[in-house]
Amino acid sequence: MISVILVDDHELVRTGFRMILQQQPDIEVVGEADSAEEGLRLIRSLAPDIALVDVHMPGMSGIELTERIGRSKMSTRIIIVTVVDDARFPKRLLDAGALGYLTKGCSANELVLAVKQVATGRRYLAPAVAQQLALATLDGHSSPFDVLSSRELEVAMMLVRGKPLTAIGEQLSLSPKTVSTYKQRLMEKLHVDHVLSLAHLMTVHGLLDSPNHHVGTPSL
Repeated sequence: MISVILVDDHELVRTGFRMILQQQPDIEVVGEADSAEEGLRLIRSLAPDIALVDVHMPGMSGIELTERIGRSKMSTRIIIVTVVDDARFPKRLLDAGALGYLTKGCSANELVLAVKQVATGRRYLAPAVAQQLALATLDGHSSPFDVLSSRELEVAMMLVRGKPLTAIGEQLSLSPKTVSTYKQRLMEKLHVDHVLSLAHLMTVHGLLDSPNHHVGTPSL
């Protein structure tokens, strides 16, 4: 029996996935979480075979959750499920330790196939994503975000959501001064001087869900 937990801040998404997966005689959904923080607690306590994880959630991101699981050497395998199918983003998450990558537009059959395949230790990529990754590799195409560390990328994601430096610091257990240093460093690396410019760059490269994603200006 393959044990699965669902980590997504949208209840309808979790409900849809649960309804699909629980129809399989060899898959059991053992828990759900509406945040990465709660997902991490469930993974630690339940040690499921698979965690289906959204990238963009309030609080800790799916990137950080994936990396924490990888660093802790826990046996749970991560499948990322997101609306973002740009090749550079899956590459970053696969580098962080995810074994699967699906878009939320995937079919029920593809979801089940991904869970079963990743449960055996094999990687599963949505066909469109796999094709983009292959083309990106062939073209030698890189994203400006490749130069950021995972922490810098996470800070960037929070900045474009309008989170103030103090809130980012509390969430990541960093001082506001350290967060400010990360902000300055990532802005310099990306050659942008404003959060709106950062948001535009993230949209162009597929790191935001849509061009209409809410962007706020962080305050100190």
